[in-house]
Amino acid sequence: LAGTINRLCLPRRGGSRSSVRPHKMSERRSWARESGVCGGSTAAVFQNLERIVRKDGRSRLRVEGNVDLKDAEEPELVNDVRDPLLEDGAPRLWSNLNVETGTRDAGSVLGAVALVGGTTVGAGILALPAETQAAGFVPSTTAIVGCWLYMVGTGLLVAEVNANTLCELGAGGVSLSSMSERTLGRAGKTVSSACYVLLHYALLVAYIARAGELVATGLSLPPAMGLTLFALGLGGTVYATSPRQLSAINSGLALCMLAAFGGLLALSSSGMELENLGRTDWGAVPGSLPVIALAFVYHNIVPTITSSLEGDMRKVRTAIVGGTAIPMAMFLLWDAVILAHLPPGAPLSDDPLALLRQGDPLVGPIIEVFSLLAISTSFIGFVLGLTDFVADYMKMPTSKRAPIPYAITLAPPLVCAIAYPDIFFDALNFAGVFGVLVLFGVLPGAMAWSERYSSLRGDLPRPVPPLIPGGKVSLVLIMGSASAIILSDIVRRVL
Repeated sequence: LAGTINRLCLPRRGGSRSSVRPHKMSERRSWARESGVCGGSTAAVFQNLERIVRKDGRSRLRVEGNVDLKDAEEPELVNDVRDPLLEDGAPRLWSNLNVETGTRDAGSVLGAVALVGGTTVGAGILALPAETQAAGFVPSTTAIVGCWLYMVGTGLLVAEVNANTLCELGAGGVSLSSMSERTLGRAGKTVSSACYVLLHYALLVAYIARAGELVATGLSLPPAMGLTLFALGLGGTVYATSPRQLSAINSGLALCMLAAFGGLLALSSSGMELENLGRTDWGAVPGSLPVIALAFVYHNIVPTITSSLEGDMRKVRTAIVGGTAIPMAMFLLWDAVILAHLPPGAPLSDDPLALLRQGDPLVGPIIEVFSLLAISTSFIGFVLGLTDFVADYMKMPTSKRAPIPYAITLAPPLVCAIAYPDIFFDALNFAGVFGVLVLFGVLPGAMAWSERYSSLRGDLPRPVPPLIPGGKVSLVLIMGSASAIILSDIVRRVL
């Protein structure tokens, strides 16, 4: 928001530099407190600018001369500084205001739901049966529902901290690194940055390895060429298309994925034996939690949807809950279909999907199509998340597409996937334990704790209220649960 104000409203070159937004973190906080970012003055400025655009009927804003932020506090200029469209009272971020044309492109809740759902349904769903078969249907169903509730809660915490960070720092878009630095200091930024990069690269390696194998098999290409074609083809599409076009492409892929999933369930249901769902081993549940949690990862695109929906927490909450509820239902159905084909006394299989391929000749091709679509939708979300992170780290504007962040995002995992084509399951397990549970389990709770209760925050504005109830108790449970799973997995690996 403040970055837009700098370009539109603050003095131009040659004018006074006293009001220009500073770059140091400590100076930004002081500036945010004094200028009232996301408070009355800035919201008032943009309400007036919007009124000018609507009144003139022109597509370009023309601001003549210098505009002082203090002018917007005059009662005769603005009567109501709060946007009436936001029911929770939080001011609109105006993150969709194009400073070049003066137009505003309101984000779509349906598009945000599709982006969350498409990012969530990725390679994790393909690995679920191999991880849940030991526990059985009832224990794994309990684990899936519990992980869904947990990851919805941590996603809302990320959205809460992200919106408050946007308001305070005045950046056009902030990454998890900026959020953790603001709330947890440099140590928090270092940990979050390392885990973020580690998680994204591990998952991109897994996605490219599996999807590239499917492409190479389907087109009868050498394995390396199939991996390269998938990574550069879909990655280049993400780079070359506009956000609106990419949202439409992602929504189309998500619909095709749902159609393939429905056809897969219909063909596979004939061979189901419901008595096979009676297997229960609650002791095997902890070992499956990292991959189940990995299957619900979407947090990397929460900053994107928060900015797209202009900080409207009601819409953001709808996008997160709705966008993850659909994958949860898919996971439960998928788990039931696969486990219903496994006899209770049968030995555990490294690839439970092989049983489905043996039952019906049409199931095999549909599984491959569904796998490719599921990976593609998730691949888009993770490429967007990592490129925004790289651009933020390199101090490059996230609103403009630059080739360097995309090259840094795609080249290393492509090289790794070509060198180690059988790394799919190992990469997923590693990412689930040491990436997801730290980055999207412990860290959101710690950032929200600092945001709400740290005395170092002082009297800085917090425009977004807490999005999950429970206060300190809920935050302790969120951080403690993730820490316990990480420690138990480490002990299991060592012993």
